[in-house]
Amino acid sequence: MENFILLGVCFLLGIALRKARILDERGPVTLNAVIIHMSLPALALLYTHSLPLGVELLLPAAMAWIVFGAGYVLFSLVGKAMGMDDKTVACLCLCAGLGNTSFVGLPMIEAFFGSEYLGVGMLCDTAGTFMALAIPGIILAARASGQAVDGLAVARKVLLFPPFLAILAGFALQPVPYPDWLESLLSRLGGTLTPLALLSVGMALRFRDIGGNVRELAVGLGYKMLLAPLLIFMLYIGTTGQADMNIRVTVFEAAMGPMITGGIIAMSHGLRPKLAASLLGVGIPLSFLTLPVWHAVLMAF
Repeated sequence: MENFILLGVCFLLGIALRKARILDERGPVTLNAVIIHMSLPALALLYTHSLPLGVELLLPAAMAWIVFGAGYVLFSLVGKAMGMDDKTVACLCLCAGLGNTSFVGLPMIEAFFGSEYLGVGMLCDTAGTFMALAIPGIILAARASGQAVDGLAVARKVLLFPPFLAILAGFALQPVPYPDWLESLLSRLGGTLTPLALLSVGMALRFRDIGGNVRELAVGLGYKMLLAPLLIFMLYIGTTGQADMNIRVTVFEAAMGPMITGGIIAMSHGLRPKLAASLLGVGIPLSFLTLPVWHAVLMAF
């Protein structure tokens, strides 16, 4: 319960800091850089070090790719039927085809399932969501904006992403026991994720651009908040009847709101920036209401 309260307090504090203009527009950018270069790598080193290796770990990694691929097909078909242009479809794919599996997802996993499942969340995020954004997502954004695709730059971005390197290091170091001081250090550094992430989300949200995008919001958020987690639920639980905690956490990650980084990529490429801001501004707060429902559903199986 205290973890959930912490999420709400940090989120509201982020909004308050922005409203009071205590921090400028680069505040979220700075916080995100700290999270990516310190908090997430520390958690990756800590929790992947003790995460058992097996084929079952492929499911968390595959989740985001399935959601992104299905979203691309759906948004392309619906977009064509509704007369949406390529930039709108690409914006929906980048924001609503990918989930906020790190900045919101990891704190939510800790609040609802416990810190021992953060390693599963890291796989969902780094091997899944980040890779889906960094490879097909960047290619889609570049093509929709009329830019050339630089394969070398994409590969460099993936291979040098700090949390990805930390995951590889965590698995590689599994035969070597961590000393107590190192575990304590990584735990303290990783513990900064929740307050910093929710502060960043609260500071970055904008509600003023919602008007005029109601139709696209309904399509994007309807998929991200309902259809995407339902798809993963049916694929991972419905077809087998099995639901261990790793699978539950994976479905829970599929239910996260739109991806902030995906929205940033859409905005930076000129892909309906106001729609991207609206998807984030509505979807992330809405996820705070829908995620407890998904948790209750998952724990019923």
